[in-house]
Amino acid sequence: MTRIGGRRLAVALAVAVAVATGVATMSASAAAPLTVAAALSAQDGRSATVAGYIVGQPTATNTVIKSGFTGDTAIAIADAAAESSTSRMLYVQVTAAYRSAFGLQSNPGLMGRQVTVTGTLTAYFSHGGLKDPTSMSLGGGSSPSPAPTGSTGPYDPTYYASALGKTGPALRTALHNIIKVQTKITYAQVWEGLKATDQDPNNSANVILIYSGRSQSKTTNGGGVNDWNREHVWAQSHGDFGTATGPGTDLHHLRPEDVTVNSTRGNKDFDLGGSAVGEAPGNYTDTDSWEPRNAVKGDVARMLMYMAIRYEGEDGWPNLELNNSTSNGSVPYLGKLSVLLQWNQQDPPDAFEKRRNQVIYDNWQGNRNPFIDHPEWATAIWG
Repeated sequence: MTRIGGRRLAVALAVAVAVATGVATMSASAAAPLTVAAALSAQDGRSATVAGYIVGQPTATNTVIKSGFTGDTAIAIADAAAESSTSRMLYVQVTAAYRSAFGLQSNPGLMGRQVTVTGTLTAYFSHGGLKDPTSMSLGGGSSPSPAPTGSTGPYDPTYYASALGKTGPALRTALHNIIKVQTKITYAQVWEGLKATDQDPNNSANVILIYSGRSQSKTTNGGGVNDWNREHVWAQSHGDFGTATGPGTDLHHLRPEDVTVNSTRGNKDFDLGGSAVGEAPGNYTDTDSWEPRNAVKGDVARMLMYMAIRYEGEDGWPNLELNNSTSNGSVPYLGKLSVLLQWNQQDPPDAFEKRRNQVIYDNWQGNRNPFIDHPEWATAIWG
């Protein structure tokens, strides 16, 4: 028999005991992350590291919200970024040390991102959970399913999951079904909505007027000369929807503008050319069209594209459509589509437009303008 020295014998015995009893020889943080499914099956109070996709904020045992977040104290994660069943979600407690970085109310853009969390596998909200985290970081291990191919934004695997990979009529239908789910606001609420969505990033007391480009006090809204009022970029008369709750109050196409400039634009379609507009440098108009300043040409195009996809005649409102005419009058059409497609490419979404989309989604309507998140979808639908 081979003789084993005392220290070597002790090590050999320790390893044998560990193998026999199933005691782990590495820390939870060093081990490969568990899948969410494995973590849900355990729930035995052990410390473990779990990797998954952030899919919402749990607010009750069977309720996870995906927008309009109300707090930073919990997130739900899953093995698939598009997961919709709470039974396949792990509820993760977000303690004070991690709330500023991982709370969804403060960081709604985390939706769909991979996260790796170490903590105690135990029930949270009377649901399979992970509590008292000791580590939270973005990124995952090899276990969770990857995000859908072609994802370019944080909302792709969640909000836009059903639209990915589609073009033409199929993409149009998918986007309509996604964005029609929204919270509707009144025309009176639009005043406060615009003060939030169009806030001047350099002066929180002001809003930026869409055509004029002027920064103006939020308190000067009204109907007087040099006040700002609510400009319907998709003119109300193009479909005769007025200001009743619906397309007439949809913040995705309502913007602050000087009363006089708003009146000058009227219900004209959009096209190139015309005479300079005195109170709105860079804008031009003629008898049947309006050309906005260069900095918002893309903004205008994407707002109109949103309206054409959101309002398809299903919910008591007219079927809004884009066409190549500048003489649409009171029919539910607006042009000029070929020019709008050019503007969409010429003026891509900037920080102001992206922030506006996020504020509407987070705090007002709970839906997004897909053409701000994916400008290329305009060409995929309209060619």
